Amino acid sequence: MRVVTPVLLALLLASAAVAVTVSVQPAPSGSTPAASTPASTTPATPEPSPPQPAPRAYPRLPADPAAIASQLAAAELALRSTETPAGLLSELGHRQQVIYRRLATDPALAARVRAFLPVRWQGVMDRHVAARREFLAMHRGGRRPAVVPAWRIIPPEPAADLLRYYREASAATGIPWEVLAAINLVETGMGRIDGVSVADARGPMQFLPTTWAQPGVGKGDIRDPEDAIHAAARYLVRRGGLRDIRRGLWGYNNSRHYVRAVLLYAELLRMDPQAFTGLYHWEIHYASAAGDLWLPVGYNQPRPLAVGTYLKRFPASAPPGP
Repeated sequence: MRVVTPVLLALLLASAAVAVTVSVQPAPSGSTPAASTPASTTPATPEPSPPQPAPRAYPRLPADPAAIASQLAAAELALRSTETPAGLLSELGHRQQVIYRRLATDPALAARVRAFLPVRWQGVMDRHVAARREFLAMHRGGRRPAVVPAWRIIPPEPAADLLRYYREASAATGIPWEVLAAINLVETGMGRIDGVSVADARGPMQFLPTTWAQPGVGKGDIRDPEDAIHAAARYLVRRGGLRDIRRGLWGYNNSRHYVRAVLLYAELLRMDPQAFTGLYHWEIHYASAAGDLWLPVGYNQPRPLAVGTYLKRFPASAPPGP
């Protein structure tokens, strides 16, 4: 699939990190090689430093709905193309994620963006936005936290490995791999969150130790992605997931909003397995009293910390202003 279009190139150039090279002055013509020149008279020419990418930044969205639609369509296309450089996927996935999170909170903007979006991506957008709104509904009326959580954010397992774990667990139990991937996504961002929840759940599939210890559920290490994904499949079977996957998911989280959100992501993956690439590259965002904070890989907070204090230390986590 060829995706080299002016719109896409503009997006890729805008969202990719800019490499910075260090220039080195060449030795004067006819000079003695450094290896044979005494250090006291002519210092050796320093080795050039490798290019260093600029720090990644929280994606800033345009105000114009047509421009948002253009960026979203370009990102969706590039995330499915084998021609997209691997180094751009993280930026593209993060931009896609931020767009959908923004649209989920603003129905009027979402309707305008959808009107500009090519028909091919409208159903994709509908599922993403609907899933996010289900999670927002789970916490509607609650007070957003004024502290950041005691988590570590770590890189996920390679995408190919995760897909293998999902599919092997599905083959062993009959639970659709797409459901396992969706749970892994919504629970820990496919393993990026390394921490214990307020309910004492832990590991990439967020098991309570008591549930993990049930006969036939947990085997191996609760924090190991492969072990945890297989355990989740066995747990869903135990909770009736083969007869009714909704019933199984209700056992995972007693919320109809949770069940609907997981099934929306699973349906997206079932209809379009290539959508996994975007989901895999989503970052950890935390809905706090100060807005939608980005907690990047490398975040390491051993105990809860006031949001204001955290943002003074790490202002790049704050959502960009209008």
